[in-house]
Amino acid sequence: MKRLLITSILLAAAAGVSAQKTTAEGIAEYRRMIADGNPAELFEAKGEELWKQKRGPKNASLEQCDLGQGPGKVKGAFVQLPRFFADTGKVQDLESRLLTCMQTLQGFDAAAIAKTPFGRDEQKNIESLVAYISGESRGMRFSLPQGHSEEKTMYEVGKRAFFYRGGPYDFSCASCHGEDGKRIRLQDLPNLTGNPGDGVGFAAWPAYRVGNGQLWGMQRRLNDCFRQQRFPYPGYASEVTIALGVYMGVNAKGAESIAPGLKR
Repeated sequence: MKRLLITSILLAAAAGVSAQKTTAEGIAEYRRMIADGNPAELFEAKGEELWKQKRGPKNASLEQCDLGQGPGKVKGAFVQLPRFFADTGKVQDLESRLLTCMQTLQGFDAAAIAKTPFGRDEQKNIESLVAYISGESRGMRFSLPQGHSEEKTMYEVGKRAFFYRGGPYDFSCASCHGEDGKRIRLQDLPNLTGNPGDGVGFAAWPAYRVGNGQLWGMQRRLNDCFRQQRFPYPGYASEVTIALGVYMGVNAKGAESIAPGLKR
């Protein structure tokens, strides 16, 4: 009887230990619990409306915007961006491509929008468009093209920018995202020099940030990373942010997109 009691206590203790969650598991469970009500859905709905709405000096919609799959084709476009576009002669990510379409199709001033403070006016509308367009590729896997010389060049530029150290703290992107097993506060930091897996890192953005009630596209995410490194903002739709997107996106080849995701 005594032996049976001791065995029961040991089994209960072992079960208790195995039931304890790591911090990362706890955060993942929290995200799963609120995922069904992800407020990003509201931004998606607004983005779809903006895509079809006639706006700007030319009173036109964005329904003829070519995101790489042909005019007006949205599904599958997000998981192949950034990529080279012949009409601009540049590698563009989703935000910079939308700026091009807003200028050519609707008559907006792309440069003026890029200079707008983050998350305001037309930049805020672009983030809703990004939510809609990325949502149309949810569940698809990233496969950024690297066939054009400009795409290959931007990958190498992005790689150099990722590892470039500077600023008052001598930080680089790789300081946080260059090796396995790192975290900041309670958040695991994915290693972005390789493929961190489905729905992680590049494959989780754009995302709704619970902490500030905002949806952030990759442009705002990257600019904020520069801020945390104590660097000056490189600027919205700048070449260095697009190059970093190419580097991370190519490294994420085969990862499943969950965008728009959910972040703390």
